[in-house]
Amino acid sequence: MGSADGPTADEPDGGSRKTRDTAVSERRFRFLVAGYAVSSYGTFLNMVALNLFVYETTGRALAMGLFMAVRLASGFVAGLVVGGLLARFSAKSIMLWANVAQGGVMLLLILAPDSLVTGALMAVSVVIGACGTLFMVALRSSIPEMVGEDRRAWANSLSITGRSMAMVAGFASAGVVVSLVGYTAAFLLDMATFVICAVTVALLPIAGGKGAGSEAGASGASGAGKGEKEAKSGPRWRPVAFLALAAAPGLGLMVALRGVDAFGSSSHNAALPIYSTSLDASNPAVFVSAFWCVWALGNIGAQQVIQRYTQRTGKTVGALGFGYGTVVMSAAFIAAFAGFPLAVTAVIALVAGAADGLTEVAYTSHLQTLPATLRGHAFGLSATFENLGFGVGMILVAAALDRFSPLAVVGWSHGAAIVVAVVFLLRVAALRRAEPAGPMGRAGGAGRAGLRKEEAVEGRPDRGDRDGAEVSRG
Repeated sequence: MGSADGPTADEPDGGSRKTRDTAVSERRFRFLVAGYAVSSYGTFLNMVALNLFVYETTGRALAMGLFMAVRLASGFVAGLVVGGLLARFSAKSIMLWANVAQGGVMLLLILAPDSLVTGALMAVSVVIGACGTLFMVALRSSIPEMVGEDRRAWANSLSITGRSMAMVAGFASAGVVVSLVGYTAAFLLDMATFVICAVTVALLPIAGGKGAGSEAGASGASGAGKGEKEAKSGPRWRPVAFLALAAAPGLGLMVALRGVDAFGSSSHNAALPIYSTSLDASNPAVFVSAFWCVWALGNIGAQQVIQRYTQRTGKTVGALGFGYGTVVMSAAFIAAFAGFPLAVTAVIALVAGAADGLTEVAYTSHLQTLPATLRGHAFGLSATFENLGFGVGMILVAAALDRFSPLAVVGWSHGAAIVVAVVFLLRVAALRRAEPAGPMGRAGGAGRAGLRKEEAVEGRPDRGDRDGAEVSRG
């Protein structure tokens, strides 16, 4: 018999409805990713164009470093507050206004008189850095609500593919755009990309955000009241979220590894131009551009493999995939500076891109297994660690490259990531061995321990035990 709520999942009408809903949500997400890719193109375009403009305006390399430092610091602060914002506002509103603000500040730079250009540049660095983090965290933390738990790996892979393609296009076209049409036209193009993304977000019904409220609905009347109180009590709720994350040792180590990985990334980003100059001093940009293009091909290829893997098996790559991927990626970046022939280096860049794509999907999918009340805080904390690792790395690496070779600097930077990744892998393996086996093990044991329904279904992200398990197929 059908229930009062309509057809069940086992009935034909219920199955058809679920299939239609899935198709609609995926189609909407594809449009959102298209808008995100367009704005990402603008982001990577302005990374080159703005740095060139800052240097041309001020005539000092120090000004470029200050501009980047302010941008990273703004992203660092935004990572600390975005979890609280997602507990109060919808993900759609945060994503929309993040793009509006970025487009508006680019217009401010275009219209600023010469006497106010320096101030406008600082405003751009603050807004671009902060709003980029806000948009990214809002998008990633809301993917489970937008496409469903069992499609989050596919959605993550699709969004990473769009960003990778945008990165190649942005970096490759920045010099051409600036040289052919000038800075003003480049900034107008950049502003237009943010407007396009804002319009895309405005037109789509995007779920997510207000995480405390969504969790409360599943916890009964008393739970709802408690969740509502926590959602409204901003200063009290935020420490509770961070204490809960700190109590999950596997997850905390995973976020820490992400920060160390960002530290390693700063080394190859800073060392590539120097290494490229040593290969061809007359045209150093050729090697850098070719390296990143091949890296992007590997990244995009990995996303295609991951999408097919998840569709065929119903599994995601898991926390172990993140650890192993980090080891392979870091080792590949070290090898890229070892002086191998160009053909071998191209293969190494391809492997580095593929491993980077694997770690991105595994990491993002794993954090998305957290309850909605914690997810935004976790992604915000992760963004803070990444900005901190990359910013500190750029300072230390820049100083080290004056005294040591690119291979040495990249070696110890990415070597640190490999060491932490090995510790993470050992930790996850130990947690899994300590877990009871059998049908009453993971989900059943979770149920006996009194976990919430969501935790019993999703697994325990703090133990790294769910991402590789089968997902419910309805």
